[in-house]
Amino acid sequence: MQTMARLPHRQWTCALLALLAGSLSAAEDLRPTFYRGVNLNGPPVKIDGHAWEGQDADHQPANFACTDKSFANQDVKLNPPTDPDRAKMIRSSRWGGNKVVVSGVPSGKYSVFVYVWEDNNSETFRIAINGQDVLRFYQSGSAGHWDRLGPYVIDVKADNNEGSIQITSRGGAANFSGIEIWRGEHDGSPADLTPENIAFFESRIRPLLVKHCYECHSAEAKELQGDLLVDSRAALRKGGSTGPAIVPGDLDQSLFIKAIRYADDLQMPPEKKLAAAEIADLEKWVLLGAPDPRIKATRYVKKKIDVAAARQFWSLRPIENPPAPKVNNTSWPQGDLDRFILAELERRGLQPIQPADKRTLIRRATYDLTGLPPQPEEIAAFLADDSPQAWQTVVDRLLASRHYGERWGRHWMDLVRYADTAGDNSDYPVPQLYLYRNYIIDSLNADKPYDQFVREQIAGDLMPATNDSQRNEQIIATGYLASSRRFGSLVDNYPQHLTIEDTIENLGRTVLGLSISCARCHDHKFDPISNEDYYGLYGFFASTRYPFPGIELDKKPRDFVPLVENGKPGSQVAYAMADAKPKDAHVRLRGEPDKPGDQVPRKFLDVLGGQMLDEQQAEQSGRLQLAGWLTDTKNPLTPRVMVNRVWQYHFGSGLVKTPSDFGARGQPPTHPQLLDWLATRFHQDGWSLKRLHRTIMLSNTYQLASVPPLGQALPAAALSQDPNNDYHWRYSRHRLDAESLRDSLLAISGQLDSTMPRDPHPFPPVDKWGFTQHHPFRDRYDSNRRSVYLMTARLNNIPFFATFDGADRNASTPARDSSVTTVQSLYLLNNEFVNQQAAKLAERLVRETSDPSARTERAFALTLGRPPTDIEQAATRDWFAALEKEFDLTSTPANERPQQALTSLARVLFRMNEFLYVD
Repeated sequence: MQTMARLPHRQWTCALLALLAGSLSAAEDLRPTFYRGVNLNGPPVKIDGHAWEGQDADHQPANFACTDKSFANQDVKLNPPTDPDRAKMIRSSRWGGNKVVVSGVPSGKYSVFVYVWEDNNSETFRIAINGQDVLRFYQSGSAGHWDRLGPYVIDVKADNNEGSIQITSRGGAANFSGIEIWRGEHDGSPADLTPENIAFFESRIRPLLVKHCYECHSAEAKELQGDLLVDSRAALRKGGSTGPAIVPGDLDQSLFIKAIRYADDLQMPPEKKLAAAEIADLEKWVLLGAPDPRIKATRYVKKKIDVAAARQFWSLRPIENPPAPKVNNTSWPQGDLDRFILAELERRGLQPIQPADKRTLIRRATYDLTGLPPQPEEIAAFLADDSPQAWQTVVDRLLASRHYGERWGRHWMDLVRYADTAGDNSDYPVPQLYLYRNYIIDSLNADKPYDQFVREQIAGDLMPATNDSQRNEQIIATGYLASSRRFGSLVDNYPQHLTIEDTIENLGRTVLGLSISCARCHDHKFDPISNEDYYGLYGFFASTRYPFPGIELDKKPRDFVPLVENGKPGSQVAYAMADAKPKDAHVRLRGEPDKPGDQVPRKFLDVLGGQMLDEQQAEQSGRLQLAGWLTDTKNPLTPRVMVNRVWQYHFGSGLVKTPSDFGARGQPPTHPQLLDWLATRFHQDGWSLKRLHRTIMLSNTYQLASVPPLGQALPAAALSQDPNNDYHWRYSRHRLDAESLRDSLLAISGQLDSTMPRDPHPFPPVDKWGFTQHHPFRDRYDSNRRSVYLMTARLNNIPFFATFDGADRNASTPARDSSVTTVQSLYLLNNEFVNQQAAKLAERLVRETSDPSARTERAFALTLGRPPTDIEQAATRDWFAALEKEFDLTSTPANERPQQALTSLARVLFRMNEFLYVD
């Protein structure tokens, strides 16, 4: 080769051709031997010097069967052109559900070629030999295009020479023209590999491919792009995720040519268009039939995720039980939680500010745990209790309140994107989902262990139960999975993969703090989640039957409920999950549902253990095992994510500021040791959320003030070093969320219905449903019950919640926004509901006392949790006096004046920051 390198170009090319010719001659003895060729719809013919058998009215080959439909059209111009005998054979074919069987085959290795062609419009199909796919998503090209597909090497094991080779197709209509079988391993050298064609490829085509394509599209690529290899003949013709790259002889059907022409968005090479002469060479090559001597198939081996290295990431490391750090200010900590906080503050030269006063504390705790304002009587009792256990008594009382489950159930409903309708175009109601809502609230009030709470929502229908009541409760719990989003208006071809994707994404973010759906099309770009991981999880839900919520149909829903209409007794119904036929999922190439790849067994994420189902477990969906893996004590994510959420709901932000992203794109914890300390206690306390609340709320950290004493400024050093209060040198003030604000208005006015509904929403009768994408379900059902019980539609938000940053009903809401807008201020000033509650509060004040000063004090106590100051009391008297003059001018009746004046006062109090914010 050193000698050849010194030769002029023309001599070098001749030398190369001689070398290639010599190599081909030397390899002749190693080539396989011709076994059989069959013209599937015509007489015997000679192809490439080999005698082929025929199959028509006059000829029937022995040990051969093909009964598909006959088709011939000898007028179609073939592309690329070929010799007359081959052309006649190609244009006379069999089509339909192709099945060709060659029997009486002795044991051994065989190479199979299949001649296919297209007479009309392009079809997409796959080919299998002896039950194994050998070619997926082959596109037949435009009219006249033909191909000799193969070689497909198979092993035949036969007794008494009675083996068989069975060739089948699935998908679009495939035109099979001929079958060619060789004994041994054929290298696939086609007839188009003439010395001239080889020389053209080696001098013009291979250098272009190496220079411009191999970096991203070869077996040596760091990361294969588009699932496309161009470093072998077979790979180019197979193509990538968008289909075959080369259709020999057909420029218009060759995606490779479209890409280099920059004809559309698919432009290759991406950095710069090839020169016109280079494009012309590639076009000429395709028109020649794309002769390619690179017979040896190449295979890209995807780089595996280094699981061991990935497990060194902070959130994936095992949970530790760190000792509490030493601190200088030993008198401040109430317990170890405070020591972790104080140690970080001292490391920055900071100290916590003073504790909050008792009025502030009880208001903070009552909103935190119940979402309601404290009653004046509760405040008075706490102020009067001087015992060391006074604060603990308040916390325990609030944790025992049935309103606790309503408040913290709403947090969970934010995460699981709860709604009472199915979403999509017509937004069909789901009357039974209130049962899942009540399950959440009841479970939290009962302090159901969090691991059990999670397991029931994933696999409650598969868990053992001691009685019917428990079984019903566990089935209802799977309403979590059942309420996954619906997409489209199709029934027969419903895009189930999108609903399953929504399930996986919400499960990953809610329980694990990971965005798993990013691995649907390819390995996750940032986190150690592979494409196979995604489809390993996909299989659990593909093996599960989702309930049908209703969809836009020609048939009315009444056609589905004749028994109800006939007055037959029904049974209790839950919107829940059930096992379907168990199956493992196939990887979907590039995420496309109609492009299946390799099958993946149902399994957990590799980075979290990669557990798989055993043979017996695989006879069910496997959701029960998945639920167990999610809540296994060896899984570090589930407890870390949940204790961080609880911290966030108490303090306004979590120790991890990205509560549903514990991956590489999320933020690391500000206090990693405290996070693990809390997660350890969470485990040790039996996954009890109420014990976790007590641990947090009894700390001095939780009891800090949000502002300094009157007349003092916040510490300048703290404001400079930690303006966002990430290290908790004070408590962070936050606005009431939408539900707490609405519920407070009702509670203060005395209009709140605090009962828990045990009946469904008053949806129209099922036989009256006819919702469509143009006329979706839009009803609203107003009620004075707590906001958590209002009917929530996916498409039609409640205006009050939309104004005050309510949760998204279609996607998980890990943290509410807290905006401050002019619209909010105007809403509180002019909205009918708000003004109604102001009037009802005035009625209450008039009813409870006749003393004007007492009424003012009561108004302040109910709304702000404190008495008015002397200045506020005087200002109120002046305001009422001014109103009296207006009443005189308008001749307002005397008996109406107190209520109108108090209504005006209530409207002012409802707009005060002290009412709208929690300190």
